[in-house]
Amino acid sequence: MRKSPISLFSHLTHQRLKSSAPLLSRNYVSDRAASSSSSPLVSPTRFRPCTETHGIFFKSSQFQANPSRNMNTLVERSPQVSSRQRKSMEKSELEEAFESAKTSEEMLKAFKNMESAFDERELGLASLKVGLKLDQEGEDPEKTLSFATRALKALDRDDKPSLPVAMALQLLGSANYSLKRFSGSLGYLNMANRALGRLEEEGFDVRDIRPVLHAVQLELANVKTAMGRREEALGNLRKCLEIKELMLEKDSTELGKANRDLAEAYVALLNFKDALGFCTKALDIHRQQLGQNSVEVAHDRRLLAVIYTGLEEHEKALGQNELSQRVLKNWGLNSDLLRAEIDAANMQIALGKFDEAIDTLKRVVQQTDKESETRALVFISMGKALCNQEKFADAKRCLEISCGILDKKETVSPVDVAEAYSEISMQYESMNEFETAISLLKRTLALLEKLPQEQHSEGSVSARIGWLLLLTGKVSQAVPYLESAAERLKESFGPKHFGVGYIYNNLGAAYLELDRPQSAAQMFAVAKDIMDFSLGPHHADSIESCQNLSKAYDAMKSYALAIQFQQQVVDAWDSHGPSAQDELKEAHRVLEQLKKKARGTFANDEHATKALPLPQTHPSARSS
Repeated sequence: MRKSPISLFSHLTHQRLKSSAPLLSRNYVSDRAASSSSSPLVSPTRFRPCTETHGIFFKSSQFQANPSRNMNTLVERSPQVSSRQRKSMEKSELEEAFESAKTSEEMLKAFKNMESAFDERELGLASLKVGLKLDQEGEDPEKTLSFATRALKALDRDDKPSLPVAMALQLLGSANYSLKRFSGSLGYLNMANRALGRLEEEGFDVRDIRPVLHAVQLELANVKTAMGRREEALGNLRKCLEIKELMLEKDSTELGKANRDLAEAYVALLNFKDALGFCTKALDIHRQQLGQNSVEVAHDRRLLAVIYTGLEEHEKALGQNELSQRVLKNWGLNSDLLRAEIDAANMQIALGKFDEAIDTLKRVVQQTDKESETRALVFISMGKALCNQEKFADAKRCLEISCGILDKKETVSPVDVAEAYSEISMQYESMNEFETAISLLKRTLALLEKLPQEQHSEGSVSARIGWLLLLTGKVSQAVPYLESAAERLKESFGPKHFGVGYIYNNLGAAYLELDRPQSAAQMFAVAKDIMDFSLGPHHADSIESCQNLSKAYDAMKSYALAIQFQQQVVDAWDSHGPSAQDELKEAHRVLEQLKKKARGTFANDEHATKALPLPQTHPSARSS
């Protein structure tokens, strides 16, 4: 998904103007015949060299021996070749050897031979081609970086935008990403993006720009995701889809994959509502082009099941999962099939079908290796089912087995293990085993802190630790975890994401417990602003944050403001109608108490400030 577009080099044509000129020019000529919609966006079959220029190098001349000779003589005299012609012929042979190289080893050997015959500037595009090949293989990012640097230095001479310069910048971004130098990568990719924008403004053919622009946007999405800036990454993925829609037929399978990629990005942000449309479109394209029994359709359905689960439409989720399983079974994809069966068990648990889920998991566990991660996942789900049946001793045994397996996998699969630990901690939490839950979450956090690309997960785990510490009365310990979570998740999901609102609400509750009502009011105000924006002012959790803000002003004896916000609480619950009569009655009671306090006739309000648990689903799936 993130490799540099080496195949775009088949897009190049090069002319030697004179012996002192650069070996390769910066002109791109697209093969208009290669615009078939069935080809991948950046595949060797999509962009091919013009028929008269076979490959990256264009031979400056064709040298032939003089065909005329004396038919009566026995000894043939060699034609006279000047020193300049000899050097030109040697260069031509080196060019041909480089162009015919297929593997990276062959290319590196040919390039080394060229270094003695060509100057550094002449080697610019050859350096770029080698770098792209190395980046495609992904085994030596340091060497890739070296060739990318040489290419940019050779090509970027006159401060004029060109497609090779943009490609060199993109390659530098890709190499730095592989080396986990995310800030440097982002800088080069933004420069590439600006260079491509200038080319488009200057009238450069957009059909030549778009493949490189797509590669840049895709790399930007990868880098921003790794930096935890997922909301911004989503914008780059949307641009990737827009570019593909301009380049490909509307029913291209490649376009189907692009829609699925975007759906997965929305799922990562817990935005299941928007993910649904893109995943459905991907499914429609793949069904039409590949048929109901294709692997791509199976992957689409599995993602669709995840989306329906997030929307709490569990029957639909289970239906998509079952359809996916049939295809995976037909194709003999046993590993994917086992994961799909575990997913199905979790959906059965969500539907309250605990015995069915346990039966499903018993079948699956018999097909897993004793120390496999898949087996650990089976016991996690088994523990969840037993926990829901209140068979806590059996549930704990399952979770202990799972932890025993995962403990040995921490260095091999830290992200998967961290996710599993987090799931196990939630089950201990549901059994009121809060200390064990906190301990597992701290273990999760220790794994994630070593992975810069998992900043969003680190923030979510910190938020959960903070909430559990707050719940167990360890308020002062909770504050730094909540503060850290707020900062990390703002960067990852954006400042208006509903999850950030929950964290600020809990920070407000913590500050109020610590007798810091002014700080509490500030946090509750931020929480209310976020929740009003992301959930709407009449959502139950938005109302709760408004209630807490009223409580903070009450603690500060700012009764006028406390009454103002409590009146908003009353109006919000009133809009819910008969379903919220108890909440409305309580809101009226608190409002009357505040009015009495304002008149100096009531002493203390015992209404408790509530810390909100972190949401498990997207707000669109919650009652409003």
